[in-house]
Order: sequence, then C-alpha cells, then structure tokens
Amino acid sequence: MPLFKALVRGQTGADDGIEEIEGGGVILKCLQTRTGIKFVLTAEPGTTDLDSALREIYVLYSECALKDPFYELEMPIRCELFTMAVDSLIERLETGGVKSR
Repeated sequence: MPLFKALVRGQTGADDGIEEIEGGGVILKCLQTRTGIKFVLTAEPGTTDLDSALREIYVLYSECALKDPFYELEMPIRCELFTMAVDSLIERLETGGVKSR
C-alpha cells in the first residue's frame, strides 16, 4: 500500500486542487467553493460522511460568517456563532453522522 493516496480532479476552474489525501493513518478531505474558499477536514480512515460534513460547514459559513457585518472576505473566520456551529456539527459527526438540515 502506498504511503499516501491523493485524489485530484482534472478539471479547470475552482475545482482544481487536491480533493482527498490519505496516508499515515489520516484522511485529509478538502472542499473548494466556486469563490475559492477552501474547507479542510482531517479524519481517521473509514470515517463516513466527510463530503456531507464539508458541505454542511460551507452552509454554516454562508449562514454565520457571511451574515456577520464585521466579517470581510479574505480574512480568517473569527465568528463565534460559526465556531459553535462547527463544533456542534463535529460532535454530531463523531456520534453517528451528519443529518442534513
């Protein structure tokens, strides 16, 4: 088995880049939005619902950070509501998977 395995899309546009890397007992999964924002999760191999979790994080970002009048694009996300929502999502993921809203 190779030390790592990478899945890269061969398209042009915002989807370019690494989608998944697996190696050393960890999976790194990435979602890049059409606007160029990247969300990355790390998990143990065999963890399910990573794609769903990434999409849910993007929804949370849209609902929390983008509606924060003090948030500016291209800046780190420092929104307490977003952080709490992601923490809650990760807890749900750890206890049985993501349930769509």
